[in-house]
Amino acid sequence: MTFIKFLFTKTFLKQLGMALVALFLLSFLVLWWLKMTTNHGQKIEVPDLARMTLTEAEAALDDLDLRYEVMDSVSYNPNFPYKTVIEQLPEAGKYVKEDRKIYISLNRSGYPMIEVPEVVGKTRRQAEPTLLAVGFKIGNIDYRRYIAKDEVLEIRHNGKRIRPGDKIRKTSVIDLVLGDGAGGLNREAVEDAKKEQDVNDPDNQAEGDGGN
Repeated sequence: MTFIKFLFTKTFLKQLGMALVALFLLSFLVLWWLKMTTNHGQKIEVPDLARMTLTEAEAALDDLDLRYEVMDSVSYNPNFPYKTVIEQLPEAGKYVKEDRKIYISLNRSGYPMIEVPEVVGKTRRQAEPTLLAVGFKIGNIDYRRYIAKDEVLEIRHNGKRIRPGDKIRKTSVIDLVLGDGAGGLNREAVEDAKKEQDVNDPDNQAEGDGGN
């Protein structure tokens, strides 16, 4: 019997039919298993956790069979209460599957303390972008008799002179004291006068110790 004739025999056709049925059943079982193990088609809408405390957020997620993890964050928003949810990922309104982990960030107690950059001796055009870039605000601009126009002679916060490396809170307002370009002392003389003032002025000494 040739191979082609064998393909049309009842024995082969019966075996082929049984193989197709077995393949169909196996495919059905595999698809059913995948659906059960991956929660195929299941959608849970992520709730809006904004301004919730950690306890409230945990309860809201637990009701939906979702989990959470708190992310480290330096974010601060004065419009949000302290230690409430300020950010979440995925965002509210997104659809996820059961047991999905939602990442949340809590609002800090205030803006972080950051170091004052070195801007004394630079021009106003250089100093202002540097201060703004790290998160400070520019306040009053005062001028003092000095040989170089718009050179930064001092920087102040809340009326007190601050120095590079001092730490003050982000978004703090910094006042600039600039040279007026009308002549007068050079930088060495200005620095000597400042040092003498620091030695004789207890308030300036205390300021140098704290800087905040």
